[in-house]
Amino acid sequence: MMMKNSIILYSALGRGHLISMVELGKLILTHHPSLSITILFLTPPSNQDTPTSPTAFTCDDTAKYMAAVTAAIPSITFHRIPPISIPVVLPPHILTFELCRSTRHHLRHVITSISKSSNLRAVVLDFLNYSAKHVTDNLKIPTYFYYTSGASTLSTFLHLPKLAEACTTSLKDQNKHLSFPGLPNIHTTDLPDAAADREDQGYHVFLDMASSMHQSNGVIVNSFNAIEGEVIQALEEGFKEGTTPPVFCIGPVISAPCGKKDDSECLNWLDSQPSQSVVFLSFGSMGRFTRTQLREIAIGLEESEQRFLWVVRSEFNGGDSEEGPSLNELLPEGFLERTKDRGMVVMNWAPQAEILSHDSVGGFVTHCGWNSVLEALCEGVPMVAWPLYAEQKLNRVILVREMKVALAVEFNKDGLVSGTELGERVRELMDAEKGKEIRQRIFKIKVSAKEAKAEGGSSILDLNRLVQLWMEP
Repeated sequence: MMMKNSIILYSALGRGHLISMVELGKLILTHHPSLSITILFLTPPSNQDTPTSPTAFTCDDTAKYMAAVTAAIPSITFHRIPPISIPVVLPPHILTFELCRSTRHHLRHVITSISKSSNLRAVVLDFLNYSAKHVTDNLKIPTYFYYTSGASTLSTFLHLPKLAEACTTSLKDQNKHLSFPGLPNIHTTDLPDAAADREDQGYHVFLDMASSMHQSNGVIVNSFNAIEGEVIQALEEGFKEGTTPPVFCIGPVISAPCGKKDDSECLNWLDSQPSQSVVFLSFGSMGRFTRTQLREIAIGLEESEQRFLWVVRSEFNGGDSEEGPSLNELLPEGFLERTKDRGMVVMNWAPQAEILSHDSVGGFVTHCGWNSVLEALCEGVPMVAWPLYAEQKLNRVILVREMKVALAVEFNKDGLVSGTELGERVRELMDAEKGKEIRQRIFKIKVSAKEAKAEGGSSILDLNRLVQLWMEP
């Protein structure tokens, strides 16, 4: 009996990374159903602190989720990398790298086993699992990376080793703009903190990661030509010149909502609001604010006089209950009562994808996480860009200066966004001529996103090109 062609997708640690790999697997099988896909995933040691959020998976949630995926799509199966013990408690972002590095012997056994029962064509690594390339190289298996952010941040990332060679001081100490092919000039303050600081532990991880990508068979990117055409072309030219790896833009791939039931209360509230009248504020599972900043946001929303739906997460632990402070403790006195006729505030979580697709939503104040950006672009929702961490400041540059689909908030000398600043940006987005211009541009992108994923679209052509490489002898 002829063995089936198979692909391995290796997810990094965490719920979001697992779901991203599942969505990639679904996309591949939709257009190439003859393949089989095994998704490998990591398990954190019991003594480690891992990122938690209201949408985080427990072990039972993970098992149920994977069982549901396999039941719906039998060509996707899951395999857990056996857990190991790490005696020292590590920060979550370092834990991901260390766990992948320390389980490479397990990975080798798993891949070897899969190779015996199927015709393994390629391994796709979450870019955070870059150290696994040592195993796939030794086994002589074609290795690709899945980069879940955009082509613009990928380009800056791939050029980091060249920047490191060109200077001997940290980029954070250089107050200047940097030039990258296909991009506007990027100021050193817009780079991720770890990438700009040679003393940061993550800096050397970034260099190793970029080097691994350069030496791979290619990088799969969650983007599409209509939003990042110039930088995608620059990356393709770099491949011809031998300075960048092959790039395959197959987006938008958006994580399916799961793990929690829809919050019908806020969706029902949206049903009662006029079309495109509500600004939605949500900052991702890690986007937690001080009480001072939360109160400035409240002041800004009240001053804006716009309808709003706000997901509140606080870094403050404590209050009158075990669950932490109530909204009345966190927000200005009387705010909820004064705004009850035009606003709604929910704690910790709301069904973002469903909210952004709702007809009542006309604006989105976002932390510029790439998944959130793609959801907004695909639904044609204009944005106010408020980056918090990681590559989000770079995403802000692209959204505001390149795509021109967002307005940027300015931070004051204390690192806060004042209520006045937020109120002005929200009014500008929802009521001013500039907001209307953004709305027109982003509607065209919404159409282009659908075209990219249709048969013959740029993303499907790239996906087919990728699979064709996998199938070559």
